[in-house]
Amino acid sequence: MRLRRLQWIYATCPVFFLTICTYHRRAALALPAVHEALQQFAHRADAFQVFVGRYVIMPDHMHLFATFSPVAPSLSEWVKGLKRAFAESLKRNHVPSPYWQKGFFDHALRSEESYEQKWLYVRENPVRAGLVIKAQDWPYQGEIHPLLVCRP
Repeated sequence: MRLRRLQWIYATCPVFFLTICTYHRRAALALPAVHEALQQFAHRADAFQVFVGRYVIMPDHMHLFATFSPVAPSLSEWVKGLKRAFAESLKRNHVPSPYWQKGFFDHALRSEESYEQKWLYVRENPVRAGLVIKAQDWPYQGEIHPLLVCRP
């Protein structure tokens, strides 16, 4: 049996699904100050043509969706900046370092359906972890920009 090819791939402005984990998966991120740091960093990223869509900050990791224009900084450079912004917030909240695992997970989404499917899975993380009864009750989630899907 032959697998069907995907209908399209987003080459000019892909939507990336990112997962960033704390050092040794230490529960340190579920803080209002960290949530605020993400929102501020994401709004400043607009100036660099990086647009953050939906996100969930869990105690020991975070998931977010972002799109990068062709003139944006590299994905690696942007994540380094995000980690620095979070580290500053964690330090101000007396969370001892180190903060981050090396690297991060990224996946370029290939269709509108995959963005929605991934989001439905990600937004349920706090429920699966026993942190809330309903996903919408988790305070450390949101959407900065509705991400438009670019088609070739």
